Amino acid sequence: MINPRSVVLEHEAFNALTQILGIMLDQMFDVESRAVWEVEDVIDLEARLSESAEGSPITLGIDDVALLLQGMAFTEVMSEDLPWIDTVRWVTDFVTAELRQYWTEDEWREFAQ
Repeated sequence: MINPRSVVLEHEAFNALTQILGIMLDQMFDVESRAVWEVEDVIDLEARLSESAEGSPITLGIDDVALLLQGMAFTEVMSEDLPWIDTVRWVTDFVTAELRQYWTEDEWREFAQ
C-alpha cells in the first residue's frame, strides 16, 4: 500500500466501488477476457472494502485508488453503447472526485511516474 490514507466514502461511492470491484473480478475470471489487473490486488481490495462498514473509514493507498480508477474507466468504456452511459459517467466523475481528494496533485504525479 502506497501513501495510505483513512478514507470515508459516501453511501453512493461505497456502493459504486463494490459494484466496480465485482465487475473487475468478473472480468478477471472470464476466459475470453484479458484483464490487466493483478488478481491478488483486486481480491485484497475487495476484502478490505467488504470488511468495512459503510460510512466508516477504510485505509486505502494511492495504488488502491489507482486500481479502482482503472476499473471505473474500464466499466465506462464497456458501457459506452448502453442507454445509461450518462449515469455511468456521472458516477465515475463523482467517485473519482471522492477518492482523489485524499492525495495532492503532486502525490498523484509522483505515483504516475
